Amino acid sequence: MTGFSSAHLKSAAAKLAAASEAAADELNTQDGKLGDGDLGITVSKGWREVANTDLPADLGKAFLEASKAFQRVSSSSFGTLIATALMSAAKATKGNESAEWNMVGGLLAGAREAMMARGKGELGQKSVLDMIDALAGATDGIDDPKALLAAVDKAIDETLDAFRDKPNLLGRARMFGEKSVGLDDPGMLAVRRMFDGLKEPI
Repeated sequence: MTGFSSAHLKSAAAKLAAASEAAADELNTQDGKLGDGDLGITVSKGWREVANTDLPADLGKAFLEASKAFQRVSSSSFGTLIATALMSAAKATKGNESAEWNMVGGLLAGAREAMMARGKGELGQKSVLDMIDALAGATDGIDDPKALLAAVDKAIDETLDAFRDKPNLLGRARMFGEKSVGLDDPGMLAVRRMFDGLKEPI
């Protein structure tokens, strides 16, 4: 079974862009309840820019170009976190034209650490960091693309359910305190909507 390549990244970016564009209004509305109200714009513009960028065959360099592309058009805090995650993956795959599917969990774990360092966030604060942490654990060691997708799908829903009735404690959303209880964190919801574009193996 072939591993994850630059071509897979290109295909995934196009699907993530389409899913983000379809959900942009919903994400903007949800973000408006706890933040700036521009999350849908951030993720849709970011992934569309990646999809429209020529990516080299070297997977590490492809992730690097994807990071630059996302940051180029989405300089918000959430956009910066996604760019940081892509940069982490670039460093982990440098010099390789593909990565085994069972490395996905490790790449997500690396992304989590890089995002935490960049955003100064901690786990348990009801943010996208908790979602990435859950996905890293759920995908650890899985080497089949379909099984990976199933594990991600399940972990996303479980994480949304686990944090929905907790208050946001990170970023601008923390200012809303108890008003955030019962609401999905916008960043977590963005992961749900983005993943909706990856229901089939890329």
